Amino acid sequence: MNKSDLIDAVADSADISKAAAGRAIDGAITAITKALKKGDSVTLVGFGTFTVRKRNARTGRNPRTGEAIKIKASKAPGFKPGKALKDAIN
Repeated sequence: MNKSDLIDAVADSADISKAAAGRAIDGAITAITKALKKGDSVTLVGFGTFTVRKRNARTGRNPRTGEAIKIKASKAPGFKPGKALKDAIN
């Protein structure tokens, strides 16, 4: 499922236009992104929790030359599914 498929599904289930569903999905994604950028987590009860995970600096290897390289510390988005989502899938 891609974004346009999701918009179609939301429009059908909520009985709204595709344009309104697209704006709603874009708004939700923007709100989640802004919260994660500030370092907050976003919890959707029953669905899951979006968080920011910190990756420590580490040493890696260049696969082409085998040379050791330093990889900087970074932040990465993470998602932990909720119980209802796990139960729906299994």
